[in-house]
Amino acid sequence: MIQKLFKFFKNLVDNFMGFFSNDLGIDLGTATTLVFVKGEGVVLLEPSVVAIEKSANRVVAVGEDAKKMIGRTPESIVAIRPMKDGVISDPEVTEQMLKYFIRKAQPKKFFRRPVVVIAIPPGITEVEKRAVIDSAEHAGARAVILIEQPKAAAIGVGLPVQEPGGNMIIDIGGGTTDFAVISLGGIVYAKSIKVAGDEMDMAIMEYLRKTYNLMIGERTSEEIKIRIGSAYPLDEELSMDVRGRDLIAGLPKTISITSVEVREALADTVQAIVDASKSTLEHTPPELAADLIDRGIVMAGGGSLLRGLDRRIAEETGLPVHVAEDPTTAVVMGTGETLNMPPAMRRRLMSHSKLDF
Repeated sequence: MIQKLFKFFKNLVDNFMGFFSNDLGIDLGTATTLVFVKGEGVVLLEPSVVAIEKSANRVVAVGEDAKKMIGRTPESIVAIRPMKDGVISDPEVTEQMLKYFIRKAQPKKFFRRPVVVIAIPPGITEVEKRAVIDSAEHAGARAVILIEQPKAAAIGVGLPVQEPGGNMIIDIGGGTTDFAVISLGGIVYAKSIKVAGDEMDMAIMEYLRKTYNLMIGERTSEEIKIRIGSAYPLDEELSMDVRGRDLIAGLPKTISITSVEVREALADTVQAIVDASKSTLEHTPPELAADLIDRGIVMAGGGSLLRGLDRRIAEETGLPVHVAEDPTTAVVMGTGETLNMPPAMRRRLMSHSKLDF
């Protein structure tokens, strides 16, 4: 009886104090970090990049300002991504990056530090989960909740994940592509491959190096992918001029490439995503697989915006494929929806948590 009363009053106090703190949902991605503030929505979308002055080990820029420095810094400054393949590769730099994003998302001071929901790839180790939790706590979180990215994406796009029916989501981020079949609030089967947006950029860079002896940077490669990249033949093929450095002469050089060439460059990465989609379906229980005939597959993440990728997967799997209305914010919107759920429902969706209430 005493324990029940204690729990009741503690929850009452927590709910009251919740009015004086802005809880956060974070999509901590390899390429981009998004932050959702409870009651406000998505308030921040910036590259997961940190620029560091090497001699003093001092952070000089974070996010968009740091990304502008990639490939353009003097030897004394290095611009790095502290996330690799969806997990933390540099805990100290990640902590600094999270601290910056949390403070930027909460310009006002509140009486209480925020509860933070962070989306993580499925299948990461307990050590990797611990690194995420520790970084968030050191960055100012009073409580940390982890939720798998495909589950968050499914919630963010409005799939009925709590119902007893099959829901399949493909989340194509920067470092990983995650596949999951979800039913009754849990992941029935999940698969994650280290082939996503970054791998596509590298494939384009490698193609131009081999075909034209042209060296380009990450930003140029990403621009090519966005402007003329495709996974399926286009009704009207596109072209663009690309500037880089000639590997033979060592001088600046401009060439013209077409969407047909970029599609050839992306062939292996696209096929890897298609094959993983089929593998996920092969491991799906028959009853849930039957549900997908009507419900289809939903795609989220920035990589799902590659032209024709939905059509390619639909053709190879025989299922309808839908791209989320706003695929880039699907995961972070899911973390935000998780913050609004009743505690019991939220616990069923968690991958792991460390809470002080």
